[in-house]
Amino acid sequence: MKNLLILIITTCTWISFYSQNTYAFFGSFNWDKNTEGISVYQLDTETGKLSKVTSYKGIINPSFLTLSSDGKYVFACTESKTKNGGSVSSFKFNLENKSLTYINSQKSGGENPVYLTAHKNGKWLINGNYTEGSVSVFPVSEDGKIEPFVQNFQFLEGSIDFNRQERAHIHSTVFSPDFDYIFMPDLGADKIRIYQFNNEKTQPLQNVETPFITTILASGPRHFTFHPNGKYAYCIEEMGGAISAYSYENGILNNLQRISTHPEKYKDNFESSDVHISPDGKFLYASNRGKENNIAIFSIQNDGKLKAVGYQSTKGKHPRVFGIDPSGKFLIATNTGTSNVVVFKRNTETGLLKKVGKKIKIKNVSSVQIRKY
Repeated sequence: MKNLLILIITTCTWISFYSQNTYAFFGSFNWDKNTEGISVYQLDTETGKLSKVTSYKGIINPSFLTLSSDGKYVFACTESKTKNGGSVSSFKFNLENKSLTYINSQKSGGENPVYLTAHKNGKWLINGNYTEGSVSVFPVSEDGKIEPFVQNFQFLEGSIDFNRQERAHIHSTVFSPDFDYIFMPDLGADKIRIYQFNNEKTQPLQNVETPFITTILASGPRHFTFHPNGKYAYCIEEMGGAISAYSYENGILNNLQRISTHPEKYKDNFESSDVHISPDGKFLYASNRGKENNIAIFSIQNDGKLKAVGYQSTKGKHPRVFGIDPSGKFLIATNTGTSNVVVFKRNTETGLLKKVGKKIKIKNVSSVQIRKY
């Protein structure tokens, strides 16, 4: 009996430790260095509860975050939406004392940086600048310091919607699963731009034979993700309100399907934003802003095509970015328009979502990254 009691206590302690070992990092449009720009919360992966552990002031508009592969460093797009501004900043996250420490910043190479991605080896950082339609490549030191960019590509051409596509607008920069290629949806030009990434070169972005693929005109490709099996890729279109599915191999995309992210009753004024796939590869989730403010849910078929499952309100307005925790149990939505964060529990069989816990208030929250340590 005594041994059984010890076993139960030990098991409960282990479960509690395990469930408290996942962290969510939130960025926001704070517009003021005296207010919190980055907030860090622990995610209880048993209940979905978020508990604040630290935050950081002293920076303006850390609108998008990404983490180094080892989780030691947080990189942020800073000075987003600031006229004549634009930078990328680095922070160290100390797991032991749960602190966030500023390291340094560099000019982003263009106005309004909106997306960052880090190479798995920790040595490179790539950002996309929306307003000027450019991409910059930064070396990263072993201590997490960002060095000045070594490459900066400016794109000029736009597309047919002169109100929104007067010129190129890079909206994301995403590595292929093997980190040999980088894909850059260009909302302004209706293109997904493609470069090879040669980690051994001092200027790693290299031209490829097919430098881009075109999307439907006025679709406005925005965010991009790969299936865990590496065979399929998906791009959400902000203006077209659809997801394009592609087969993928060695830097080449081939179109499989284009499917609406919206219920039938919504015919225009689309504002689709973010896209992610559950870790088990069974479901794809896409966020819609504007009139809807929901998450569209799709099941992923064996051939990579999508089948609509349903929709879940995000319980707020303007869900710009969302994330799925590494266990696949929870989806966290950031509602910029209502300054709240909502946690949903995933049904791993049906893909459907159910709100859990209380809403968290973070002013103008704009992005989330989730990592298990």
